[in-house]
Amino acid sequence: MTTILVTGGTGTLGRLVTERLRADGAEVQVLSRHSRPYAVDLREGTGLAAAVAGVDTVVHCASSPRGGDEQAARHLIEAARGAGVRHLVYISIVGVDRVPLGYYRTKLAVEKLVEESGLGWTVLRTTQFHDLVLRLLQGLAKLPVMVLPAGVADQPIEVAEVAARLAELAGGEPAGRVPDMGGPQVRPFPELARAYLRASGRRRPLLNVRLAGKAYQGFRAGGHLTPEQALGKVTFEEFLARRSPARR
Repeated sequence: MTTILVTGGTGTLGRLVTERLRADGAEVQVLSRHSRPYAVDLREGTGLAAAVAGVDTVVHCASSPRGGDEQAARHLIEAARGAGVRHLVYISIVGVDRVPLGYYRTKLAVEKLVEESGLGWTVLRTTQFHDLVLRLLQGLAKLPVMVLPAGVADQPIEVAEVAARLAELAGGEPAGRVPDMGGPQVRPFPELARAYLRASGRRRPLLNVRLAGKAYQGFRAGGHLTPEQALGKVTFEEFLARRSPARR
């Protein structure tokens, strides 16, 4: 039986990837900073060799906007090579090569490390998860006026759909950079904000503000979107409708 290691396996995406792989009959090991027996901080690498021993495929979902992803990837790749791992699957973000945002640059750098690792590899880029867009809107709604980035749209996707695709890729052969995966609709931010306000029963005036900087220009230009790969099925409204009122 194939043994698959999921890094970040207790996170928003990794948990669902793990559940899907196990439902498909795979032997799955979960690596995260607090999950026994493979409680490993990838940025330090201690205990990583034991975690990858006997593993055929690694699905690398662990990531942190606070930094350290490149160092974590180096440690993971080194350990994977030493253990004879056959396949490394990495989840990235649409637009990491088009939007000059710091976190995006890091994800792109990790993609390059994966590609040059000497391992069989697969990289999937997706648009932002519904969950992330929701957290952003919840934060913006704490103010009396919701201040939105003018001219920016998003294409949110259901995390469970991404998890299913990653599980499918993990069960196959290394495929290199596979086609991007986007949510079902490209939506201007005011539309997403109004959908959130309706679902949460709140009222807030919306204020669109032009921001400065090259990253904002990249978002305005749609560098983070992939309308030609609108493969997701669950809309933002459907995502909101499935959540309890307290979590909207």
